[in-house]
Amino acid sequence: MKNAVYVIILNFLIIFSASAQNNRIDGLRPDAPELAKPGIYKIGVRTLNLKHNNQIDAVNLKEGEELSIYVRPITVEVWYPADTNRTSGEYKNVLLRDAKTKVSLYGKAVRDARPLIAENPYPLVVISHGYPGNRFLMSHFGENLASKGYVVVSIDHTDSMYQDAGAFVSTLLNRPLDQKFVLTEMKRMNTNTSHFLYKMVDTNNAGLMGYSMGGYGALISAGGGITKQAAENPDVSPNQILKRVMAGTYAHKDMMFTDTYKAIIAFAPWGMGSGFWDDQSLSDISIPIFFITGSEDQTSGYETGTKALFEKTENINRYLLTFANANHNAIAPIPAPDEAWTAKFNDGKSLAYTHYTDMVWDSVRANNIAQHFVTAYFGKMLKGNNSMDDYLGVTPNSNDGTGDTNWKGFKPRSAKGLKLEYLAKED
Repeated sequence: MKNAVYVIILNFLIIFSASAQNNRIDGLRPDAPELAKPGIYKIGVRTLNLKHNNQIDAVNLKEGEELSIYVRPITVEVWYPADTNRTSGEYKNVLLRDAKTKVSLYGKAVRDARPLIAENPYPLVVISHGYPGNRFLMSHFGENLASKGYVVVSIDHTDSMYQDAGAFVSTLLNRPLDQKFVLTEMKRMNTNTSHFLYKMVDTNNAGLMGYSMGGYGALISAGGGITKQAAENPDVSPNQILKRVMAGTYAHKDMMFTDTYKAIIAFAPWGMGSGFWDDQSLSDISIPIFFITGSEDQTSGYETGTKALFEKTENINRYLLTFANANHNAIAPIPAPDEAWTAKFNDGKSLAYTHYTDMVWDSVRANNIAQHFVTAYFGKMLKGNNSMDDYLGVTPNSNDGTGDTNWKGFKPRSAKGLKLEYLAKED
């Protein structure tokens, strides 16, 4: 009888928790740090379907055969400051991690709202999701940043989404290529007099946010071409196709935008623990990076993964924000939509909600903390707001005594479980 009561109570709590979320991407807890709250701008959002011509079809690539070329489709979601009185909107038919269930998400962005033209263009931020994922996986950052005066573009990476996750080599090859292509397209749209983004975007003052494989691509875009060993490994690079992103090659240098991307935020970037970089290739990274990760990341690794990247990228100024005991999915993804609590994979057992949740950290709390530091970092790096240094120059370990009272923007006792480290580039 006791077990039966326990099951009933547990089921009630699960249903209540899921219902309480209501599929919102703009959650703000009462204990959220100061800079997590939305900015002063109303938000518009639009979907654009782009085509990247003359790309290698990596999914159908076979060892020893001639490369096949195709038109690569790239869909993006664009958030921007808007001229509207509305403050709410819906994202319809968003596919979940089970690759079957479609849901609606809710936030503050208004579909197809008129852009708010400003005296000066808005800095650009490009978002690159994990593997697999989609352009909505980090949509809470899209809305939050747009409300603070940014144009934000989130990419659907073909062959890396829930419904089409294919040969992994496509992800390894195309992440930095997609990131370059989208930035190039934003430059084109910004000069097109008939486009809604005309003169809206400061494309020479851009930030890049990448999660997991998006972080892998961001490091390559920042100058960190992969090692010769990885590029020539037939298990991951058939026909040595990854030489196009190998350190020291002309192809890699051609895809870099170190004169445009001014700052990068890398959430749990994948690749270091798998031998894709070494000290030499990491020394080529020339764009400042803010790393964010969990100390128990079992996908990208911590000591030999993100923390090692933080320590070895010696030619840039960089930060490392660590969430104690958090795993890979704790910080970047939106909170699990209601339907994810029951949506099952094809094995009939695994639930989609695990893709969005962590066993230790509440998703909204982790999102709010990340939004706070993303705002501070991009505010400093892309908007030149030096007052943001006060939010970044905190006591490294928030658990040390009363250290969290020195974390500007945090309410008392609300910064526990965090560590923020900084290393300056070597002379």
